[in-house]
Amino acid sequence: MTDTALAVREIADGVFALRHPELNVNAALVLGDGEALLVDTLSHGAQARRLAAAARRITGAPLTLVNTHHHFDHCWGNGVLADPDGRPVWAHENCRRRLVADGERLRERWRRQWAPTHPALAAGLAAAPLLVPTRTFVVDALLEVGGRAVTLSHPGPGHTDGDVVVHVPDVGVLIAGDLVEQGAPPDFEDGDALAWPAALDELLTRFGTARAVLPGHGDPVDLEFVAGQRDALAALAELLVAGHDRGATAEQIAERSSWPPAAVLPAARRALARLKARDPGR
Repeated sequence: MTDTALAVREIADGVFALRHPELNVNAALVLGDGEALLVDTLSHGAQARRLAAAARRITGAPLTLVNTHHHFDHCWGNGVLADPDGRPVWAHENCRRRLVADGERLRERWRRQWAPTHPALAAGLAAAPLLVPTRTFVVDALLEVGGRAVTLSHPGPGHTDGDVVVHVPDVGVLIAGDLVEQGAPPDFEDGDALAWPAALDELLTRFGTARAVLPGHGDPVDLEFVAGQRDALAALAELLVAGHDRGATAEQIAERSSWPPAAVLPAARRALARLKARDPGR
């Protein structure tokens, strides 16, 4: 697929979803007084330039960046979008750690993965400058974006070990990254299927007054949708524990999941390895 225009939608006063059609991935723009926050930066230079153009049609304010996690489609446009005057690029410390330690290896892995089906995406990723986050936090960070309070939070491991959600409390918007998926199964490439339900429990408890949730991919949803995804993930975690207890293989467990087995299998293998390490007698 070639790069095309982003779909821009104002989901609350001064909060915009900017969706790129390739991978149906969302970035978000939060406006303050003379400042703005851009959450996620897409996959590579060409996509990031289109994202910048879409953002600049809304505001000319300087941009602070936030990366919701380390996957390429959410932060590999940093090198194009980072403010030349050094405004921060925020992320969880595990996101930065992973990019510093494994960035080039991950680039090659993703390039090979996507080259057969999305050659332009793979080529763009191969050429993207890797700019790692410059400011990190562990549990929470409170930002002021032009007088507007915005909270960055890490509710625990789930989609990755460095997931960040962005809360804009004055309009009740939660930007959830890939902790929440709409229109496709959750992505378990680096997912912790045993811990993910607890991360969503934390999200629902802390941000239970949110009126709109922007997932990493797909349409905005509500908290009822998030609760349903939490229940489905909890059912998978229970399936994994029960399968471990009876000696089932990851393949057998994945076949019983409500999601396609191929989507679940990486998480099933990882979870069973962890359960066996905790209980080597089984």
